[in-house]
Amino acid sequence: MPEGDTIHYAARRIRPLVEGRLPEIAHPHPRLRGERWPQKLAGRAVTRVDAHGKHLFVHFEGDLAIHSHLRMTGSWGTYRRGQRWRRAHRRAWLVLRTDEGEVVQFDGPVLELLTESRTRFDRRLAMLGPDILAAVLDEQAILRRLRADDGTRPIGDALLDQRTVAGIGNLWKCEGCFAAAIDPWRPTASLGDEEVLAILRATRPGMQQSALDGMQDLHRVIYGQAGRPCPRCGEPIRSRGQGDDNRLTYWCAGCQR
Repeated sequence: MPEGDTIHYAARRIRPLVEGRLPEIAHPHPRLRGERWPQKLAGRAVTRVDAHGKHLFVHFEGDLAIHSHLRMTGSWGTYRRGQRWRRAHRRAWLVLRTDEGEVVQFDGPVLELLTESRTRFDRRLAMLGPDILAAVLDEQAILRRLRADDGTRPIGDALLDQRTVAGIGNLWKCEGCFAAAIDPWRPTASLGDEEVLAILRATRPGMQQSALDGMQDLHRVIYGQAGRPCPRCGEPIRSRGQGDDNRLTYWCAGCQR
């Protein structure tokens, strides 16, 4: 699943193509037939493109916004006019065209046109925790939300709950716990506030850099390395499914405590 840094990177690439412009809009996917987005958005310029956690928003004049969540399958692409797309045309759900280029959302299971007021009060969005990539991270709000959760929940699983902190996915939860030398299987109640903050502060810089350059793989240290020696202590890196979704977690039992 694309994580928060991937979505912020997509927003960064989309902005110069559509902000302040009147895009030509197409939604070729059969699921959106009858939605009449080109008519509803006709004459409305894009005012801004932003992201919160794993959610991306394209805001238009007149109190309307396109909301996207890519889940496991979706992606955003940006292209020069006429450039060949990296996925098949039949997989395109939304196309925004300007003189600057084309913005395409492929295979996105959540794609909807909302009023701005609904984006503020929609329960799915209103419940999101602070964005790990916010300009100023609200650490105390994250701690309050974490402490209100089940204290027996492993910290690795708790970090994936977007209601606690938005944007961290499975890769970054593994990397953050490793960088902070915290065992992802420890119950959240066993961690002091400073240990939780150590994970967040270790996770944030790599995500910030990835949101700028899109080079997420360059920041991988432990993720996907099961069986290889830990770069810190030499013990074999372990992996096991965690949480209700059985997301594969990587950690070193030798140096993560």
